[in-house]
Amino acid sequence: MSRIGLMPVAIPDGVTVDLVDKIMTAKGKIGELNLTFIGDVVPSIENGNLIVKPANGSVKAQKMWGTYRSLASNVIKGVSEGFTKELEVNGVGYRVQIKGKDLVLQLGYSHEIRHPIPEGIVIKCETQNEISVFGVDKQAVGSVAAKIRSYRPPEPYKGKGIKYKDEIVLRKEGKKK
Repeated sequence: MSRIGLMPVAIPDGVTVDLVDKIMTAKGKIGELNLTFIGDVVPSIENGNLIVKPANGSVKAQKMWGTYRSLASNVIKGVSEGFTKELEVNGVGYRVQIKGKDLVLQLGYSHEIRHPIPEGIVIKCETQNEISVFGVDKQAVGSVAAKIRSYRPPEPYKGKGIKYKDEIVLRKEGKKK
């Protein structure tokens, strides 16, 4: 029995959800997303809530029940509020800026790194050391943030690199004489 699957997904004001066959389309003030359900789960809209139930008692249906409920919840939240990941750049001489349709990172290498901004993602640089990644699709936002972080992950001795704003880097003690 899935505890997450049992909870209905509330559809907020300003969001319209349409179910045609096994395809859910959500439209909100920020954008539009689609989700295709597999045959093992049955979605339905009742009293302004989206309810996901297993189609049968199979093991796969029980596993996918909570998964697709979470995916549907992320789609509805994405079109109404959106998702944001914030990154910090730490290090002497490390800085970021937006040039045209690219995010330009100077991270202590002999060259600057140009990361193209994908369609549907908004990247803002409030200061030279902060990056904010915003979008409707939670998976795309997380993927872009992870790619940016991978250019220079934080190192444990001085804490230099790119880290998530809420990430805690465990620091190590340097070598002793």
